[in-house]
Amino acid sequence: MALVAVLAVLLTIGILLPAAWVAPLATRYTQGRLELVDVTGSLWQGSAFLVLAPGGQPDPSLPSTDGRSGAPMLMAARLPYRILWQAAFWPLFTGEVRLDVREDRPLSEKVRVVAGLNGATVSAGGIAVPASLLSGLGAPFNTLDLQGDTRLEWTEWHLLRSGAYGQLTVMLADMSSSVSRVRPLGSYRAIIRANGAGIALQLSTEKGPLFLSGSGDGNAAGFQFSGQARSGDEAKANLSGLLSLLGPRVDANTVALRFP
Repeated sequence: MALVAVLAVLLTIGILLPAAWVAPLATRYTQGRLELVDVTGSLWQGSAFLVLAPGGQPDPSLPSTDGRSGAPMLMAARLPYRILWQAAFWPLFTGEVRLDVREDRPLSEKVRVVAGLNGATVSAGGIAVPASLLSGLGAPFNTLDLQGDTRLEWTEWHLLRSGAYGQLTVMLADMSSSVSRVRPLGSYRAIIRANGAGIALQLSTEKGPLFLSGSGDGNAAGFQFSGQARSGDEAKANLSGLLSLLGPRVDANTVALRFP
């Protein structure tokens, strides 16, 4: 009877644990890349606003611009809708954590996160994010200061001890820039593939008049990207100044993109 009573008390405490307990864990295990704010509810069913990259760790492989080691931290971007989550109770008895996560808006997609001793799986999904988050991706995004419709879509991801496996697509529609009067500059697509210990990036243009292309790859030792930016003939004069900010000239309409 004493054992039953203790288990009942522990179960009650677990069910009533405040959702705020999740916030420091999210920050810790993402190394400051993700933060939960204005958290409400319980550990099992709660909600919060999601802030992406509020204090991400500097990457020592990138050049420093502030006199400190490593590159500048990613810019913070708060998603406009609350994130809701609900945890399943019974899978815990098999050593598995199962969460259903979605945005608090009509027709939002539900994403399932399943974690166990051997790793975690995140189901396929998508979400709209503020364009300001792009500045943290480095060149050419940090130079262009892009604004527009930005959406992330991903396949099923597997997070294992050997690394991450999955694909993330960043879609940039009708983008504009604070350093150019040409509006829109174009629409772009960046595909990021994680293959365990490394990642590969492919950048392409859906429509101009500013055309961006290139590829890159990285691992724990660092990341490298090379590509080109060029202007369409109809916008050559108006984009000349913008192109000069992006990299060294290849020809009258084209500059090279290199990162770092």
